[in-house]
Amino acid sequence: MFKKVQLSNGLRLVYERIPYVRSVSVGIWVGTGSRNETSENNGISHFIEHMLFKGTSKRSAKDVAECIDAIGGQINAFTGKECTCYYTKTLDTHLDIAVDVLADMFFNSSFASDDINVEKRVVIEEIGMYEDTPEELVHDIFSEMVWDGNPLGYPILGTEMCINKFDRNMILKYMDEFYTPYNTVISVAGNFDEVKLIELINKYFQYWKFDKTFSNKFTPAQYKVNKIVREKDTEQVHLCMGFEGIEHGNEKLYSLLALNNILGGGMSSRLFQNIREKRGLVYSIYSYPSTYQGSGLFVIYAGMNPEYLQTVIDLTKEELNLIIKKGITKDELNKAKEQLKGNYILGLESTSSRMNSIGKSELMLGKINTPEEILQKIERVNMDSVDEMIKRVFNFEKMSISAVGNIKNNI
Repeated sequence: MFKKVQLSNGLRLVYERIPYVRSVSVGIWVGTGSRNETSENNGISHFIEHMLFKGTSKRSAKDVAECIDAIGGQINAFTGKECTCYYTKTLDTHLDIAVDVLADMFFNSSFASDDINVEKRVVIEEIGMYEDTPEELVHDIFSEMVWDGNPLGYPILGTEMCINKFDRNMILKYMDEFYTPYNTVISVAGNFDEVKLIELINKYFQYWKFDKTFSNKFTPAQYKVNKIVREKDTEQVHLCMGFEGIEHGNEKLYSLLALNNILGGGMSSRLFQNIREKRGLVYSIYSYPSTYQGSGLFVIYAGMNPEYLQTVIDLTKEELNLIIKKGITKDELNKAKEQLKGNYILGLESTSSRMNSIGKSELMLGKINTPEEILQKIERVNMDSVDEMIKRVFNFEKMSISAVGNIKNNI
């Protein structure tokens, strides 16, 4: 069972003790990502994530890595559209080292000019690598296209033009605005002593002050119907077909997840079985929902030989039409619900996935559902609620398409 403690400065600690494991995962979640950026500083959230590993006033970049390597642990971070997370996974006996290293990175990073210049080159290389990975690029192009003009559509990595402008002052100004106690959650899952954990968090974080009022409100993102084809000399064509989805925290999400499992969420799904297994037209095909504050997407991805592109689009539309006209079967729904329950319960056995789940939920929604509550929400999914999602999401007038590859004809 998870518990929550709020420090006097507004910082939230959420934790779940799992006494039968020997690991502990710690995450510092900050409510900022590419959606908080402007056209002038796009990419700065991700850049700061990189910079926190470049050394502090008492540890070099090598020392940061060695501290965790030496105890057989893991340390890493990721940036999303609405949050950034720095995390460790170590043996339960090394919780104090994990918190010490994370707090040192968080509060004492040097942001030396030389390090900033080196990291600019690293991130620009990362952008180049992304451009050379069309199966990932096509998803970014899709979100930029449908949320054109809104920060939700900005690429998380940023642009080379923006990155070249970054300096120490820009970094500190951005952190001063968004890296605040009220905008941060520390999430811990695994085996630990509860009293010692709270003492440890207080020791490192209670003196973190913030003297301004803080409100992290996003401008609403309007979904725009569009189509973009990016010509690229690749062996495969990469395709995204998508619709407006539902927002983060919407109670109907579990109905959409069940629908996703039936349509394209796994190897037994309709799209995979019909287009890949039966016809052999694609190597990969799947669907997924993305949820954000006030907005969401439902996307179908496929990778195929260019000559099969139009056939795959037509067959995918046929599958969608079939689900719109005839719905799903009771048997499909029962299997999808069992699949959701199984995936969720198996995820509970990992301290890192528990840390992720409670940390992100507290940060983005201000509340955490218990495992029993999640399972009840899945159980409540029925034929009517899935039918409602079919009608709400699968509207061909609001379908957008992005494609990357060797495409000669219109799609």
